[in-house]
Amino acid sequence: MNRQFFLNHAPIDVLFTKNSSDFVVNEIPLYEFSGEGEHLILHVRKKDMTTWDMIQYLSEVTGAKVRDFGYAGLKDKDGMTTQYISMHKSFEPKLANFVHEKIKILDKTYHINKIRTGHLKGNRFFIRFKKVNPVDAMKLKNGLKKIKEEGFPNFFGYQRFGINGKNFELGREILQGVRKERKHKMHEFYLSAYQSYLFNEWLSKRIEISRVVEDFDMKDAMNILKLPKETVTELKKQKQFFKLLRGDVMHHFPAGKAFVGENMEEELPRFLARDITITGWLVGGKNIRAEHEAGEIENKMFEESEPFLSQMNGSRRFAWSFAEEIEYVYKEEEAWFEMHFSLPKGSYATIIVEELTKQLKDL
Repeated sequence: MNRQFFLNHAPIDVLFTKNSSDFVVNEIPLYEFSGEGEHLILHVRKKDMTTWDMIQYLSEVTGAKVRDFGYAGLKDKDGMTTQYISMHKSFEPKLANFVHEKIKILDKTYHINKIRTGHLKGNRFFIRFKKVNPVDAMKLKNGLKKIKEEGFPNFFGYQRFGINGKNFELGREILQGVRKERKHKMHEFYLSAYQSYLFNEWLSKRIEISRVVEDFDMKDAMNILKLPKETVTELKKQKQFFKLLRGDVMHHFPAGKAFVGENMEEELPRFLARDITITGWLVGGKNIRAEHEAGEIENKMFEESEPFLSQMNGSRRFAWSFAEEIEYVYKEEEAWFEMHFSLPKGSYATIIVEELTKQLKDL
């Protein structure tokens, strides 16, 4: 995959492992729980196990069926994570003496509804890099300042593409009819990997366009991008790194409706204020599509998927996201660089790590 980076510093070689000391994720709920109702809400902390494994164990302890548990999202297996899960309160007595070396119930309350997938505002992360020298620490600080000021490209992380990074090829083969996947869950997963691959390719292209506009003069930018003078002139007026094109599909942020941006001079202030952001296409059936110059690029990047659109459920995904409450500290004696930041749902902390280090690997 042709991955482009937003930050322009040289690669940084640090030690980062997703263990319970160096990688911590705390779920931010979408709403405040009411404190009453038939659903028991558990605030749980787990270490080095998947959300599914945790729910399976709680099912065995309480007798509640796995399908009756509610959760907002699946958390990483590695590291320490906290999240909220729900179950019927009739099973609460079974948890009276609950003890597990990898699971701790931090708190409990009640709510009128079961927690549904996607019912979270986002996640707050703690990440510690080790073996960081002072020069690289300064690069990391500057990189985080840039992300704080402008946001970051909302790529899909390695989780979508498998250990060998080839899950999207399996999805393509299913669509082409040369491969069959009997398990519905895996069938959908491979198609999702294919959609994610195309999204990442398109987003890399848009970053490449933005980089050329930033780094080259008018004449060279026109020659490299094969865009008309009027378009490049308008892009060069935009002071932020990620350039918006006429016809981009924008979306109210963090929630709202999608719309086609016709006048980017009007939309740009809203983008800079984080009231709206740009979206990319997760290819599939009936979706709002980019138009004008943005549409030409989108059509070209997603051309190979056109014969298969009816086989997939498409949507739009934030292409540019924003990190909040960014904090960091460099501990020179230990050679540690520690950071905290919050991300909206659907954004990966590993993408921040990759942007900062310029290292693409299974983190």
